[in-house]
Amino acid sequence: MLVLHLLSLAAALQGSPDFRWHGVLAVGKTIEIRGINGGISATPAGGREVEVEATKHAKRSDPASVEIRVVSDGNGVTICAVYPSDDRIGCDEHTGRRRGSHDNNDVAVEFVVKVPAGVNFVGQTVNGSVTASDLRGDAEATTVNGGVSVTTTGMARATTVNGDVRVVMGRLDGTGSMEFGTVNGDVDVTLPASAAMNVHASTTNGGLHTDFPLTISGRFGPRSMRGTIGGGGRSLDLTTVNGSINLRRGS
Repeated sequence: MLVLHLLSLAAALQGSPDFRWHGVLAVGKTIEIRGINGGISATPAGGREVEVEATKHAKRSDPASVEIRVVSDGNGVTICAVYPSDDRIGCDEHTGRRRGSHDNNDVAVEFVVKVPAGVNFVGQTVNGSVTASDLRGDAEATTVNGGVSVTTTGMARATTVNGDVRVVMGRLDGTGSMEFGTVNGDVDVTLPASAAMNVHASTTNGGLHTDFPLTISGRFGPRSMRGTIGGGGRSLDLTTVNGSINLRRGS
C-alpha cells in the first residue's frame, strides 16, 4: 500500500510547476518576467495577488542548472531565469537578451503569470512567444524568435524580430514615440477610436491598411504611408520587412 501511495504521489506531482511565487503589488507597480528560452503568458488575476509559475523542460541539459531569481525594488518585482554562464549576475543586470555559453544549454523555462488590475506587466524573452491577454494595466512584450500579442485596457509596447506583433490597447497616455515592429511577420495594432497621432508605417514585402481617416503628409504608396490621425499628436511607428501592417480602430 505504501508503494502504491508513493506512486500516486509521484504521478500527482509530475505536472507540478518547478517554481511558484505570489505577492501583492500596489496599483502602478510592475511585475517583470525575463527569460531566455521559453515563452511567457500573462492573464488577469482573480484577486489582488500576482501569481507566477514556471515550468522547466529540456532534452539534454539538467533543468536544475537554470535558477529562477526574484528581486524586489521600488518599481515592483522582477523574476528572471538565470543560466549557468550568467550565475554571477542579478535580475537587475539580466537583460533577457544575453548570449553566452548558455546557448548550449537547452533548458526552456515557460512562465505563466496572473496580473491583477492596475498592475503593469513586462515580459521579455529571446526564444519564445510573449502573450498578454485581457490585462488591465500597462503591458510590454519583447522577444526575438516568437510572436508577441498584447491585449490591455492600458498602454502597450511590443516588438520581435521573427514573428507577428498583435496589439490591442485601450489608452494612449504620455508624449513619447510609440514603436511596434518586427522583421519577419505582420504588425497588427488596434488603437482607441479617439487616437490622435502622427503615423509612419512601412514594409518591404507586404501591404498596408488603416481603419482611421489619414491626413497624408508626403507620399503615400502601397508599402509606406506617413500622415496624421485625429489631428496628430505623439509619433506612432509601425515597421516590418516581410509582412503586412494593419492599423485598426477600436471601440
